[in-house]
Amino acid sequence: MSNLKKWLSILLVSLLAFTLAACSGNSESSSGDSSGSGTKLTFWAPFSGADGPKMKEIVENYNKSQDDYNVKLQIVPQSEYYKTVDLAINGEKNMPDFLIMHEDQLLTYVNKDVLKDLDDVVGDDIKKEDYHPKAWEGATVNDKLYAVPLDIHPLMLYWNKDMFKEAGLDPDTPPKTRDEFINFAKKLTDKDKRQYGYVVPTLWPQQFIFPSIVAQNGGNLMKDGELQYTTDPVVEALQFERDLIDKYKVSPSDVSQDGEVTMFLQGKNAMQLNGPWMMNQFEEAGINYGVAPVPQLGTEKQAVFANSHTFVIPKQVEDQDKIDGITDFLGYVKENGMAWAESGQAPASKAVYESDEFQKMKQQPQVAKQFDDVVFSPRVENWGQISEPLYQAINEVLLGQKDAKEALKEAQQKAQGSLK
Repeated sequence: MSNLKKWLSILLVSLLAFTLAACSGNSESSSGDSSGSGTKLTFWAPFSGADGPKMKEIVENYNKSQDDYNVKLQIVPQSEYYKTVDLAINGEKNMPDFLIMHEDQLLTYVNKDVLKDLDDVVGDDIKKEDYHPKAWEGATVNDKLYAVPLDIHPLMLYWNKDMFKEAGLDPDTPPKTRDEFINFAKKLTDKDKRQYGYVVPTLWPQQFIFPSIVAQNGGNLMKDGELQYTTDPVVEALQFERDLIDKYKVSPSDVSQDGEVTMFLQGKNAMQLNGPWMMNQFEEAGINYGVAPVPQLGTEKQAVFANSHTFVIPKQVEDQDKIDGITDFLGYVKENGMAWAESGQAPASKAVYESDEFQKMKQQPQVAKQFDDVVFSPRVENWGQISEPLYQAINEVLLGQKDAKEALKEAQQKAQGSLK
């Protein structure tokens, strides 16, 4: 009997070890049948949030739709994504056959000479006229096509309809101008209840909010290779945001990272500016919310900052069969992108965003309404590094630690050193 117990114990330990090995893994997840038929195509994407399952759905449906190619999707967390891409470029990891790249990263990687020029690659399957012009523009560098657009994701306005109704405002009519925005925010603010009309974020997503207001002021953060941080449209945009706290008193000060989101979820923040990636979180929270294009908070015109997810092919991919397979997959996504729309995003393919099915959705048509007004990051290498002092200055001003004009002057001096 003791021998039986001994062997049962060994068996249980072995089973446990096998289970742990099967469940363990690194920070990457994958989708696609690697044992399936057809040419294998590895695909990297940073969709580690609610959008990940939707891209997996697209990949799985594509693999089921034909037998010639088999796409294997690997999800790399956003925080590690470009580090992982750089490791592959340096030969420390295997480079995928194709991958997702943000529009604001394209120039940097084109200059590293690691992306394939797609002008003579995608052929008749991928055409300029099949995508929104702003998306196609974002996929080109120096008039050459280096990417194929997946979507455009601009800043959006979200508002709490119940709070609007309680304040005597039409819950289905959001503000469209600066004056309306300020007046609505005042009516929605009740400090006795610690309730605010618009909670000003001091950190993210200022990277979308601030350049939107600058563009609406008719300004630029960079022009003709020169930083514009101290120009009047830029200074005015930052002073306006600070005035929402000090002058109009519709926002608390000292807001921590994601504090505005938390208060929105709690019914203490009536309006917020954020991206289309927030939709699933708001849906799951059961908030009675509305979504619309960003109001014209600037002084000159309607504009909105956006980024874009694009597909790129590494320059080292030479196998024509693989290139044909990637092109075939991109053509499939162009025609079958509704799953991506279901994640809250607005695909850049006209076949999707002009469809009746897309137009019946709650948020996504509002996203697409802004496509014509989109502005992207300045086309300069390492814009993230150059703009870091700017967003540090914005944070200090919104926390009441520095004057807007002086902070922006210091930021420009610091950022100047990062320009080549």
